[in-house]
Amino acid sequence: MQDFWFYIKLGLDHVLDFSAYDHILFLCALAVPFTFKSWKKVVLLATIFTVTHCLSLSLSAYELVVMDVTWIEFLIPVTILLTAFFNMIYMRTSQKNKSMLLHILATAFFGLIHGFGFSNYFKMLIAGEEEKLSPLLGFATGIEIAQVLIVLSVLVLAYLFQSGLKVSQSLFVGIVSILIICITIPMLVNTFPL
Repeated sequence: MQDFWFYIKLGLDHVLDFSAYDHILFLCALAVPFTFKSWKKVVLLATIFTVTHCLSLSLSAYELVVMDVTWIEFLIPVTILLTAFFNMIYMRTSQKNKSMLLHILATAFFGLIHGFGFSNYFKMLIAGEEEKLSPLLGFATGIEIAQVLIVLSVLVLAYLFQSGLKVSQSLFVGIVSILIICITIPMLVNTFPL
């Protein structure tokens, strides 16, 4: 059980490491168009993201699927950029035309990519170990706890700006999405596979 807690802490630390902020940026982009009133949508997307990235993490950990690290490192900022652009389009869509289907499909696909990104670090952690399931479950649990904390933080920040400072939701989403895009572009350039 002590090893399980050790891997939970590693998962938490890996996501909340501000020097490797790509996952934090993606979660911010994923959560920013929502409010506490639409918490069910956020929970749905977070669950889909969790399931798909745990799937790809597992497939990679057991070496059932091997991905090129260079491409995964490039595709992660692509997912962030696309999510931020989508937010701006989503906010301009009329309420009756807002469908969660594209959100769901994109989140599932992006979850697979992010899971393969986590897998490189995870495989280094368990190199040479026979038993992978317990470390995998602990690491995934730590990642999920960190993700919930980030999503809640974004929702609280959105609430403070929108309710406290009376910033409209569309303006808040637009500004945050543009900031995310500006932070992501250098990551995209630096990880571009040659």
